[in-house]
Amino acid sequence: MHSSKHSLIYSAIILVLMTISARATNNMVTTTVPLLAKYSLQLSNSLVGLLSALLFTFNFIATTFINPELNSRVRRRVFVISNVIILFSLPLYYLSNAISIWIISIFAGIAFGLVMPNLITAASLANDKKSVERLLSLYSTSLSTSLILGPAIEVYLLTKYDYRDVFLWFIPIAVIGIIISSSIRFPDVKRESSGISVIKNKGLTAAALSITTYNVPFAAFTTFLAILAKDRFNLPNFDAYFVFLPFYIMSFLTRLTMTIRPFENLRMPMLISIIITILGLFGILYAPNYSIFLAVIALLGIPHGSIFPMATIMISRATSIAERNAVNSYFLAYNNLLFLVVPATIGFVSEIVGLSLSISALIIPVATTAVAFFKMFWNDNIMVKR
Repeated sequence: MHSSKHSLIYSAIILVLMTISARATNNMVTTTVPLLAKYSLQLSNSLVGLLSALLFTFNFIATTFINPELNSRVRRRVFVISNVIILFSLPLYYLSNAISIWIISIFAGIAFGLVMPNLITAASLANDKKSVERLLSLYSTSLSTSLILGPAIEVYLLTKYDYRDVFLWFIPIAVIGIIISSSIRFPDVKRESSGISVIKNKGLTAAALSITTYNVPFAAFTTFLAILAKDRFNLPNFDAYFVFLPFYIMSFLTRLTMTIRPFENLRMPMLISIIITILGLFGILYAPNYSIFLAVIALLGIPHGSIFPMATIMISRATSIAERNAVNSYFLAYNNLLFLVVPATIGFVSEIVGLSLSISALIIPVATTAVAFFKMFWNDNIMVKR
């Protein structure tokens, strides 16, 4: 028992450090590449949306078609190599031009797609269900920690440097990921499941529908939130990027609460999170000044903090260890599909109706998906643990 407890603590520490390194770097890339493209390389909103879509297209390819088909031993090696590729992409972004930025984004997308699903799987490899759900909440909290740390560093950097320089300052964070990557746990099973049988798993369906209610707007935020703040309120670079901080701080506090007291019953937390999302999207449209805009974005941090860990808990409740890598890969692949489609769509639509209205119109897919989700899973045991 004593040895098992120490093993769990060690796994938790490694998981936290690796997650913070990977997600802080990932978030910096996905939020700063659009800014670099628009304000340093002078690309239009449509091209910015397409560039973001390209990054997530190759992320999607890696999580859907590569990661699920690799056995645990090979996947461990690929995981380490992917962290090295991420490191080298940072100075390449610093040196990029209007052509090379597209090529770099292809390789960065693949690398991130081979790192992130394995972190979720590592978080779900504890020996008992309670520890699994606690580790998954800890993993989600680590994601939010990185999403405070990374933007806080970037806001400070943007008071002194431009968008290109930010990529160089994140190199030490990426180095931490390389050092720790070989210590991440992978499933110790002879054969893992993948393919159609796994895609039909109800945990994957529930997780995909639930995350759609939040990641549709979040995909738009990742690419366009700082651009929206900068253009709408005429802000300097660092003030525009600051908009991510209250958002991620609220997300962190939500996930920390869920780590300390994991939800057994997911019904009301999901319902409340979706209601907040819809209200927040209305708020973006009508916020009269930057202060109220920040308050609305902070409010939207609550469902960002709650829905993702609940989705991963749904997966853990409905899958075996042998299925988990593939289900987590397909789950993140679906997320990447959203991040592929939504920014490109918002980029084109914003040229016609404006960015604020384009983002607020995402209320429609959020509400539609929420109805479908609750109709299918309100009484299911993945929502009400029995």
